[in-house]
Amino acid sequence: MPPPSYRRLYETGDLAARVEQAWEILRSCTLCPRRCSIDRLQGEAGWCGSRDLPKVASFGPHFCEEPELVGRNGSGTIFFSNCTMRCEYCQNYEISQCGRGEEIRCDDLARIMLALQRQGCHNINLVSPTHYVPQILRALLAAAEGGLAIPLVYNTGGYDLAETIRLLDGIVDIYMPDAKYGSDDAARRFSHAPHYTRYMQESIREMHRQVGDLEVWDGLAVRGLIIRHLVLPGGYAESREVFRFVADEISRDSYLNLMDQYRPEWHAVLRESGLPAAFSRPLNAAEFEEALGEARAAGLWRGLAPGGEEG
Repeated sequence: MPPPSYRRLYETGDLAARVEQAWEILRSCTLCPRRCSIDRLQGEAGWCGSRDLPKVASFGPHFCEEPELVGRNGSGTIFFSNCTMRCEYCQNYEISQCGRGEEIRCDDLARIMLALQRQGCHNINLVSPTHYVPQILRALLAAAEGGLAIPLVYNTGGYDLAETIRLLDGIVDIYMPDAKYGSDDAARRFSHAPHYTRYMQESIREMHRQVGDLEVWDGLAVRGLIIRHLVLPGGYAESREVFRFVADEISRDSYLNLMDQYRPEWHAVLRESGLPAAFSRPLNAAEFEEALGEARAAGLWRGLAPGGEEG
């Protein structure tokens, strides 16, 4: 199995330089498409509510990710608090929107990474990392000094800036973005994310440029792109356009995890939510089968069914 990408940058000293470059962004934060331009190093908080310290809700081996990430010992998942979006139906709303978690030092984040490696986890899986990229890189530098040597997974909702993703070139081994919506109207209405499709598509193009299609060694992902798409009831994600983009502009060999686990959460359970009636019920089998057929018709074949590679 090849060594993770960041080891080479650590050994050449380029990782330390990248940390300093990213840290300066916190003085006028433009990490995500909202470009709040606030000074987080002086304690200011922007739209996402994050300041200078990384805020972590939980961490540990996770066994509910794609099989190629989980392996036998689990994916070493770190759930970061806050988010660059506000999905009305978010299943992790206590973390993403209510801010549950604890602010920790970057050195403590490095210790978490090393502890997950000691537990046998196959990778470090950073969930909702975009608003903490500088802090993650500083922690990664310390963890690399401590011997961290397993792949780094960037697990994001897809509302990213290509410029921020370019900072991670040669550092991240596996990108795992959501491609949530096929239209900006849906993204604005259901996730309060203006111009989502443009930013999502630009960032996924950059991710694929860096790491290419998913590479698997002995059943474990070592490098590449995994794209997730949650099928929404009533067709409100406009999935067909997502599939067209992935197939025509990324790669027909893209690994697409087509997810069927929508259930009403957060504001979707409120009678006066203002959401379409379909959001108050789970996804049904016919809706998922329709989306699956559309993905296949677009020429996609890897992943697709929940749980990983299709047989």
